[in-house]
Amino acid sequence: MGKIKYLIKRIFNMDYSRMFKTINEVHKKTNKNRIILFFDIIYCGIKYQAGYIDYALFEMYNLNGKQRKTIITRGINNSFIKKYNDKESMKMLHNKLEFNKKFDKYLKRDWLELTGNNLEEFKKFCKKNPIFVAKPADGSCGRNVIIVDTKDKNMKGLYDELYSTQRVLVEEKVIQCDEIRKIHPSSINTLRVVTLKGKVAACYLRIGNNNNSVDNFNHEGLCVPVDIENGMIEYKAIDKKGNLYERHPITNVKIPGIKIPRWNEVKDFCCKAASEIKEVGYIGWDVCITKDDICFIEANEFPGHDVYQLPPHRKDGIGLLPQFEKILKEN
Repeated sequence: MGKIKYLIKRIFNMDYSRMFKTINEVHKKTNKNRIILFFDIIYCGIKYQAGYIDYALFEMYNLNGKQRKTIITRGINNSFIKKYNDKESMKMLHNKLEFNKKFDKYLKRDWLELTGNNLEEFKKFCKKNPIFVAKPADGSCGRNVIIVDTKDKNMKGLYDELYSTQRVLVEEKVIQCDEIRKIHPSSINTLRVVTLKGKVAACYLRIGNNNNSVDNFNHEGLCVPVDIENGMIEYKAIDKKGNLYERHPITNVKIPGIKIPRWNEVKDFCCKAASEIKEVGYIGWDVCITKDDICFIEANEFPGHDVYQLPPHRKDGIGLLPQFEKILKEN
């Protein structure tokens, strides 16, 4: 019944002009008949809960039935969220202030909420952390996150500016370990570790680009999967346009062959945190590995289903659904 409701909702809310634009794009790329593509998209929507965006993104037009049923599509991802994530508890992960309060011991850094009435606390924070990160309490993809250098700044003016622009969370700037930092020093290159029912189900490294201060895929960043068994990177990184990189375009650091430091500790760290919020069983943790420790940047109650199973990163076209189903059977 849930699957049928999802399909009906998608049918009524679909952007058909964009759908036909996608069909044309796939046609130009593959020379496949547009009518056949149209009905194949409909079929994949019914059979695999894949929208036209999934169809193009995962190149389902090149997959057989056995391969298609291993892809975590948007519909399947939404079903995981609906089944394993309590709505009220999810709000705490979405709000960065609430997240920091709940998982303070996992942050390993100073942070402060700007309330509009704590200028003196802010001054003390700045004295200890002359360069810091400021961000809004909600939002995603690194939007409106800035790095602030307090040198020659008027503290009250800075406080008022941050508060008025709703950047009410200020945090000590994290210094990542040299092994990860060297890939792109201008950004914190985080691991997105996905836990399902308290176990690590997937992981990918997000890497900044073009000297941007954030590593997000939507801000010109790169991403590449991490093998959850051994912490190795086997593939080339990819950007949102589909370009592949064996070496980082700015630093020339080779990406395949990198081993994530302290990988087993990273997994244990995320699993332990997941055990403290069992009401949300499907979480994407943003992890930074520092010189001497591991810390969270934030967490996501809507783990993305796309970037960790893109076509160049799938062996024999197989997606991650079998891995997720294996974890669920073990619980």
